[in-house]
Amino acid sequence: MAAAAVSAATPPATFLLYYTVFLLLLKSTSFSGAAQSCSPSFCGSTEPIIRFPFRLKTLQPAACGAAGFTLACDGFNNQTTIDLRRSGTFAVRAIDYARQNIWLNDPGGCLPRRLLELNLTGTPFAGVFLQEFMVYRCGASSLDPRKYNLDRIECLSDGNFSVFATASERVAPLLAARCSAMATVAVPVKWDSFEPVATSDLSDDVRLRWGSPSCGGCESRGGRCGFTGANATVVECSRGASGRGLPRSARYAIIIGAGVPAFLCLLGFVCFLSSRLRRLCCRLRHRQPVMEYSMAVAPQPIAAARSGLDMPTIESYPKTTLGESCRLPNPDDNICSICLSEYMAHDTLRTIPECRHCFHADCVDKWLRQNGSCPVCRNSPKTSTPVPQD
Repeated sequence: MAAAAVSAATPPATFLLYYTVFLLLLKSTSFSGAAQSCSPSFCGSTEPIIRFPFRLKTLQPAACGAAGFTLACDGFNNQTTIDLRRSGTFAVRAIDYARQNIWLNDPGGCLPRRLLELNLTGTPFAGVFLQEFMVYRCGASSLDPRKYNLDRIECLSDGNFSVFATASERVAPLLAARCSAMATVAVPVKWDSFEPVATSDLSDDVRLRWGSPSCGGCESRGGRCGFTGANATVVECSRGASGRGLPRSARYAIIIGAGVPAFLCLLGFVCFLSSRLRRLCCRLRHRQPVMEYSMAVAPQPIAAARSGLDMPTIESYPKTTLGESCRLPNPDDNICSICLSEYMAHDTLRTIPECRHCFHADCVDKWLRQNGSCPVCRNSPKTSTPVPQD
């Protein structure tokens, strides 16, 4: 019954699951097609590789990148650049897609000047590690920079004045007493350090981070992000570069679509096998008596074991077929002492008249043909006619 029920329920369930898999595969195909048209690009052999969420304005369509991540190629220096709105254009030095970091510098070679005007409002970027610098303009003979371990910012200085910057709270008051303060800026420095960053490090790349779209986990697993089909708002992760492979949702759908029908088939087979085993055990237990004699059967004398009764005598003993109520001739005998099986409805019993002990007819007939006495009390029936054994 269970196997039939499982088999009947399997076809519609399988159809529904595979229909779902088909829709998800169709969806993943559209994503893959869109990703293939957004293959990675770059401005030069030494420049960073550009892929989602970034895009090159002249080489990749708008659907290949997110808002605020549009890059361009500088035709003169063959550099990759990005426009940060209020802060102007910066050169892109490197991009870490897994950690969602980008390193920028000034294409004109004077990053400190750009840092004085840096404003990331309205952009998807923020500083990773910020350190506050005090910038001072000093006269040519105001101080000796070597005494304070300072480096002159050449691109901001001229013949009459020198510009210095420091993050040291110890040096800042000394500069303030001899120089004029220009600005105090929070600089997104390149490294996470517990020591103040040297002034010369202001010319290093600026490290920024973006939070959305969040594709770091996908990239760290070897996947690639992209918009789903023509929908420019939903970001999905696919396996492999250039959209090769299937999105995670499609892989899960395939696993479920193949696993559930397989589980239902296995469940049906187990139910069928269990039913057949139960029927076989019941048949062996109640229909085919075991011919190994029980310990409840009393040992027989050697003489009795060598002779039995003839069939006419055995057939003369009363036979009873149990009904559904299993009412026995002797209520105390509810187990056959030969095969040790309980009496079931429709079983045929034979009773030995002298002692009124009951047994399965098949069991006691075989017994009496070999032994001319009752298996339980060892009394020999008075009407027995011994039959010599071969």
